[in-house]
Amino acid sequence: MSKVRVIAVTNQKGGVGKTTTAINLSACLAAEGKKVLAVDADQQGNTTSGLGLDKNGMPQTIYDVFLGEKTINEVKQPTCVDGLEVIPANINLTGAEIELIGNERREYILREALAEIKDEYDFIIIDCPPSLNMITVNALVAADTVLVPIQCEYFALEGLEQLLHTVNLVKKRLNPELEIEGIVFTMFDARTNLSLQVVEEVKRALGKNVYRTIIPRNVRLGESPSHGLPINLYDPKSKGAEAYQLLAEEVMEKEWN
Repeated sequence: MSKVRVIAVTNQKGGVGKTTTAINLSACLAAEGKKVLAVDADQQGNTTSGLGLDKNGMPQTIYDVFLGEKTINEVKQPTCVDGLEVIPANINLTGAEIELIGNERREYILREALAEIKDEYDFIIIDCPPSLNMITVNALVAADTVLVPIQCEYFALEGLEQLLHTVNLVKKRLNPELEIEGIVFTMFDARTNLSLQVVEEVKRALGKNVYRTIIPRNVRLGESPSHGLPINLYDPKSKGAEAYQLLAEEVMEKEWN
């Protein structure tokens, strides 16, 4: 088995397709025969429910891992996708920030917890909260790479600069191995000039770190979480499913470079 890759899916702006990307990239990688662990580190718990689990009915969640009361193995759950397991989250995670005050190694909790099980997987995909808090820092310290979904809109670049600054700070002080996995455009609407402009602008600024695959605006993508299914199970022939399948292939290509 090749070395596991830990990817943090993050953007401090909400509503950019972050959780949609975490769910569907995980599911499409698993569909390609990869062993995948999705880590829900967002207190909204939408990756958990989007993979068919009842987030409020979970006996243990990632919150218990942060408190040091449970291991990843004790908390992980099977999902509706073969080869894909999930570490669930729910609103309890909101309290973790305060509980961690005074813990000297608080930035390293997730990294150390994942170290015990890393070798069992090809990919670990972390869905970060839509803010730059201690849980996000934990995800960035645990990750090898950062994947940033960006909505094709006017203010996309503004938020991106702040995020890249945070990634650089974490790299400098806490995780020298951290790299940018890539930027992926979401909610792309080919009918608007603005979408095309944003894509061109980001490509100019970041060049090789931009994925070729662009995720379109797609009704089916919006519907699938309410059915507790990733897009490749909910509607495998939809444009959204095709796009995430292509993104998974690009991510796997990078594995060998």
